[in-house]
Amino acid sequence: MKNENYETMNVEGGRHVKMWTHGVPVEDEAKKQLENIARMPFVHSHLAVMPDVHVGKGATVGSVIATQGAIIPAAVGVDIGCGMMAVQTSLTASDLPESLGALRSRIERAVPHGASKTRGRADRGSWGTAPDAVLARWSGLSERCDVITAKYPKLKPKEPQKQLGTLGGGNHFIEVCLDTEQTVWVMLHSGSRGIGNMIGQLFIELARQDMKKHFINLPDRDLAYLVEGTHHFDDYVEAMTWAQDYAAENRRAMMDTVLRVMREELRPFAMGEVAVNCHHNYCTRERHFDADLIVTRKGAVSAKKGELGIIPGSMGARSYIVRGLGNAESFESCSHGAGRVMSRTAARKRFSVADHEAATRGVECRKDKDVIDETPAAYKDIDAVMEAQRDLVEIAYTLKQVLCVKG
Repeated sequence: MKNENYETMNVEGGRHVKMWTHGVPVEDEAKKQLENIARMPFVHSHLAVMPDVHVGKGATVGSVIATQGAIIPAAVGVDIGCGMMAVQTSLTASDLPESLGALRSRIERAVPHGASKTRGRADRGSWGTAPDAVLARWSGLSERCDVITAKYPKLKPKEPQKQLGTLGGGNHFIEVCLDTEQTVWVMLHSGSRGIGNMIGQLFIELARQDMKKHFINLPDRDLAYLVEGTHHFDDYVEAMTWAQDYAAENRRAMMDTVLRVMREELRPFAMGEVAVNCHHNYCTRERHFDADLIVTRKGAVSAKKGELGIIPGSMGARSYIVRGLGNAESFESCSHGAGRVMSRTAARKRFSVADHEAATRGVECRKDKDVIDETPAAYKDIDAVMEAQRDLVEIAYTLKQVLCVKG
């Protein structure tokens, strides 16, 4: 069944699925995952599916799952609180040097990124000794972390203060962009780093153990859930909420570092009127359809009426600062990006370094074999994705990258 803005997929024995996917491809495997989620007994009303939808671990990326009385930890994922931050500056394109290579190198030196742990060497994605500014930020997070690690000592070895203000790897990035008025923006994408990963994995496993204990059979073991009112549920909410706060602070710390480098490398500048810091892998309590719900956005952004959000394109493509339209049917949500059309392995097999160089022409970024899995053609067409959700958001600013640091 279709309406003007979304397609409805009816699921036998489950809730229906509303999909904002007109004009964009959706894998059959992703639809199967959505059907599995829709049959979970605690899903409220319907699933909302964003146009960047693609297969995830257990739960589908690009889905909004509203529940009552239960949370699926794998739906939140292992990069809890992953999201975006963007700030507008008073710089313009004319303030940027002809070559951005030196600026990229400075940012790469200032912000730990990637991961290359080898025997006898520190992980280059972490601080050896965290700077004082990072430790000051950590002081606002440490007490709650101590409470969580006292309950779950397995989390202690991660030393999250050493990754606060660091980028990570995969699809995480730092970008310098220009809007249509040639104003310079800084945008970055990261989450809760190693500690968020450990929290996610720990509670996914505890949820699986709970399923076995109560003889609950699932269509996918990654849909194991925690029931509200249990110790594991309460502890997960506590740890997850902390990880989301850590992720937001992580982005603020990195942004401060990048802006400092730019002031040193370019010239002093002021901040513009717009700054956005939003999660796109997270869980929160909200009210929809006259019900108090637990809303999990896995690869989706809150788009309440008037609320600003960020929808990045792939390397070399446009990105968007958007303003939410408060669409109730989507649980006031929108997509979190373009969404992959192929796996990382498939992208590495299909594309060459030459393909990637051509696709990112004009962008100061890495152009080597280790980033081919992030090449633009591995993602959906961001313009088609934006068209499919025109009733969810309106575009406030259109950005084009000129510099990109990958994790």
